[in-house]
Amino acid sequence: MLNQENHNKFYNSFVLGIDADDTLWENEAWFYKIQDRFFELMSPWSEAHETNNILLQNERVSIPKYGYGVTSFVKSMITTAIQISDGEIETKEIVQIISWGDELIDAPIELLPDVEETLSDLSDSYYLLLITKGDVLHQRAKIKKSGLTDFFWNIEVVGEKDPEIYEMLLNRYGIKPEMFVMIGNSVSSDVLPVLNIGAKAIHVPHHTTWELEIPDSKELENVSFPVAQSISEVPKILSGWND
Repeated sequence: MLNQENHNKFYNSFVLGIDADDTLWENEAWFYKIQDRFFELMSPWSEAHETNNILLQNERVSIPKYGYGVTSFVKSMITTAIQISDGEIETKEIVQIISWGDELIDAPIELLPDVEETLSDLSDSYYLLLITKGDVLHQRAKIKKSGLTDFFWNIEVVGEKDPEIYEMLLNRYGIKPEMFVMIGNSVSSDVLPVLNIGAKAIHVPHHTTWELEIPDSKELENVSFPVAQSISEVPKILSGWND
């Protein structure tokens, strides 16, 4: 919770929630590389678009049980492989799919342009709260490897990003919704649920968007929020709100 000393430090400043994957560093691109290999592996039985449709169906089932991240993705690929091949997939190919999961976990962190400079700038005027969803161990490992930890007041790894989770986090830290801004690449996870609780959000699009993170067009009706084409544009947007 913000104590009086902390509150006075940045009096009347927003607390910024900042997403991690595909907002601060590349993430989805690694999954797409593995996905393309999976489509090739399944090509004797299925066309890529058919494999993708079944994979997405299995991910929708897997996520509520196993959460977001590598574990759920690998399980979904294995389930899809067995279904599409009608059980013909061999053990060595299952082992290969599992090894791709290890590859994802060990992937290097590639910061997106202007991230480090912008976080340094923002941390001089705002409290930065990293809010990311996924596997706790993997997400925390990525955060550590990123070298960005010191810019953040605190770090939260959550299982989902919905209005209830955001409300829980704001209550935990004693942050009023009108003083909170979420910054991230996903409209479904970083923008809409935050606007739903009366807070603000800034969308920073990424060049790739996971299909399960694309909102229905009806969800965007009568909703407005600023879009920053780069995270470097965020300070100017915030400055306009503070004036």
